[in-house]
Amino acid sequence: MANSRRSKNAGVIRLHPADNVVVALTALPADTSIGGENVVTLDAIPFGHKIATKAIRKGEPVRKYGQVLGVATADIEAGAHVHVHNVGFSDLRSEAEKIAAFRSDERPRSFMGFKRADGRVGTRNYVAVLTSVNCSATVAKFIAEQGRSLLKDYPNVDGIVPIVHHSGCGMPSNGELYDLLVRTLWGTAHNPNFAAVLLVGLGCEVPQIARIQKDYAIEAGSKFQSYTIQDVGGTRLAVEEGLNRLKLLLPEADAAKRTEQPASELIVGLQCGASDAWSGITGNPALGNACDRLVELGGTVILSETPEIYGAEHLLYARAASPEIAERLRERIVWWENYTRINGMEMNNNPSPGNKAGGITTILEKSLGAVAKAGTSPLMEVVEYAKPITQHGLVYMDSPGLDPCSATGQVASGANLIAFTTGRGSAYGCKPTPTVKLATNTTMYEHMKEDMDLNCGPIATGDASVEDIGEQILDLMIETASGKRTKSEELGYGDMEFVPWHIGAVM
Repeated sequence: MANSRRSKNAGVIRLHPADNVVVALTALPADTSIGGENVVTLDAIPFGHKIATKAIRKGEPVRKYGQVLGVATADIEAGAHVHVHNVGFSDLRSEAEKIAAFRSDERPRSFMGFKRADGRVGTRNYVAVLTSVNCSATVAKFIAEQGRSLLKDYPNVDGIVPIVHHSGCGMPSNGELYDLLVRTLWGTAHNPNFAAVLLVGLGCEVPQIARIQKDYAIEAGSKFQSYTIQDVGGTRLAVEEGLNRLKLLLPEADAAKRTEQPASELIVGLQCGASDAWSGITGNPALGNACDRLVELGGTVILSETPEIYGAEHLLYARAASPEIAERLRERIVWWENYTRINGMEMNNNPSPGNKAGGITTILEKSLGAVAKAGTSPLMEVVEYAKPITQHGLVYMDSPGLDPCSATGQVASGANLIAFTTGRGSAYGCKPTPTVKLATNTTMYEHMKEDMDLNCGPIATGDASVEDIGEQILDLMIETASGKRTKSEELGYGDMEFVPWHIGAVM
């Protein structure tokens, strides 16, 4: 999937010499001759969709990126439109190609960040109003809304963020569901983009504040305060109490100043959502190139969304730094196969209708494009959802494919920046971690310019290379980490995007 393997003919792009499909660079009418492929289109081909370059018989593999994206469910003639009407899921996999890791000889880079007492570095300087249970969500929102009037006296504080969710009761007090929620809550609060935390509970919930403080060795002071609504006497008094507690936290948060920090302190969560066929051709490979550059600088990138790397996991196994790391990823794939089976689902329940309209036919095709976000660097670590990242380089964090849920886990694991590619146009932003939105095609970028931070579309038209846009993405990451506001920040996104992964029954 390297840029050098691509070739362009009239109106199409070929991604690998072994492919039996090409991708339409524009909408092509029937009877269009494709120079260089000796093919004439039999059907009208939508923008970004696939065209067979030779006859593919029923049961034979369909190949894109040099990999199997599915098998023909009917005979496909050369020049025909190749999509969901004639391609289905397949267990076939091509052998992973050995691709040398990208080397750019990046010069040392730095950004202006907030260095915390424990040595971690934030890219933003927020105060959190954290909730232990859904029952305290409204109070937390009231505190955050009213507390923003205090910020005029604290210019170094980026904002007050309510971290609210839909759980915390009707659940066991021990086991996987409890552990998942609490480590996501406290991992988020512990993210270096938060300078201080106010934890508000109801009082009778399962995750008791005293237990959380004991389990995570949290002491009250200028960086942490807590109380419950029941203890202080109800909603109105709880909001008043929250505003008073904020006054104890804000001076400490305001004392933080941006200082020069090495790029190795960046931890970037990788996301792709509302994807199209161009995601795997432009945006994701360009982001992968930027990630390779960041890893060379000592930084960390987090790949996630396990259901959306399904079918391309063999490419990651081949890049694992050790057999043990490959096995840990394999264990997560097996877990997901069992999890979907016992819940009456299947791993090929993707792509979404929007993905299909954008030219993605199977989860295998989507996954092959999604893995490109991770570049070519070795896989150094595999962790479960919301667990702390301890290694530099490329790390895998297990998560669902739902973008807000996956990004929530990455933030809880320590991501201080998110890079998000989108082809159809995703409306997403995160607090406390800024989200850089990367458009995969120029048409959508121009249509949703107020939401997109950078256009990767010139790669498809030959006006820029993957390496060109990859360098631009790294520059944008550095600028954003240093305080440049993203489009989603300008729009005010982030107060509603905290979505912990919920596993198990609600009782």
